[in-house]
Amino acid sequence: MSSVDIGVFIPIGNNGWLISTTSPQYMPSFELNKQVVQKAEAYGFDFALSMIKLRGFGGKSEFWDHNLESFTLMSALAAVTSKIKLFASSAILTLPPAIAARMATTIDSVAPGRFGINIVTGWQSAEYSQMGLWPGDEYFGYRYDYATEYVQVMKDLWKDGVSNFKGKHFQMEDCKLSPRPKDGVKIVAAGQSGRGIEFASQYANFNFALGAGINTPTAYGQATSRLVEAAAKTGRDVGSYVLFMVIADETDEAAQAKWKLYNEGADAEALAWMKSQSSKDTKADVHSTAASLGLPEGAVNLNMGTLIGSYQSIAKMLDEVAGVPGTKGIMLTFDDFLEGVEAFGQKVQPLMKSRQGKV
Repeated sequence: MSSVDIGVFIPIGNNGWLISTTSPQYMPSFELNKQVVQKAEAYGFDFALSMIKLRGFGGKSEFWDHNLESFTLMSALAAVTSKIKLFASSAILTLPPAIAARMATTIDSVAPGRFGINIVTGWQSAEYSQMGLWPGDEYFGYRYDYATEYVQVMKDLWKDGVSNFKGKHFQMEDCKLSPRPKDGVKIVAAGQSGRGIEFASQYANFNFALGAGINTPTAYGQATSRLVEAAAKTGRDVGSYVLFMVIADETDEAAQAKWKLYNEGADAEALAWMKSQSSKDTKADVHSTAASLGLPEGAVNLNMGTLIGSYQSIAKMLDEVAGVPGTKGIMLTFDDFLEGVEAFGQKVQPLMKSRQGKV
């Protein structure tokens, strides 16, 4: 069986990825994320990624109303780790590409060869309109054209130390960058739509796919196959990293009881906000992130693929994920991150055939 990378989608926002009042409740902090990432590194995780979220969903759980900033958090984590790769997220409507490129170079000097940028085009308009940065809903139609220019400017600066790029959205005039990153900066994307996957195939090193369903580890396979096909046309090697939430316990029944409890506390007000925001992208295709967020079945955890079961069951399902052609890595979230990473490292990973030789 092919080996896969394992990463953790760290809890930069309150309560992680469960929109519930009966799930573990916690605030984001550097200390929490330091402990999560250092545990992950000790257990041989390959990468950690932090999102960027600028406005939450509200409700009784105050879901994602409390968030840290991605680049500064990852810079701090770079200084207290030594091996694990770190990805920050750039909300590209808020941060000029030349500044993002320089920030990345700075973090690369802290953690040489370990830093990358996740490109966030934006789906929740309220995050940006609150500070006068939303260009209007027509942006949904050209956001990947905007992202293409954004990444090209950064790549020019990292490669040559100068950019004179002239595009529709960005115009550089002898824009300088020095020092440059010694080992390059990886780009990751999370496009699910046809246009998003096309962008990833041309400019990203990895593209995140959303796992699908509950205990259906291979259901996301179509998204990965579309990426493989798109990358073949560009002649580039672009790997798929798939996102799953893991809810594990000693037995399948105990894990399912947790899931039942979390659903019983689903925050209806926050869920309604999420649905109202995701529906604003009227140009979203059926594979898009916005379309996925609007589905009712697993709304309590943003409809991400969810693996629920005993440690043995989780290991078996993750090996099934690893067997999907084109899958190079799996990014995990947990209901409780400190306990989840610990249990994964101690009780799940040793049972995974796809991690043999990796740790």
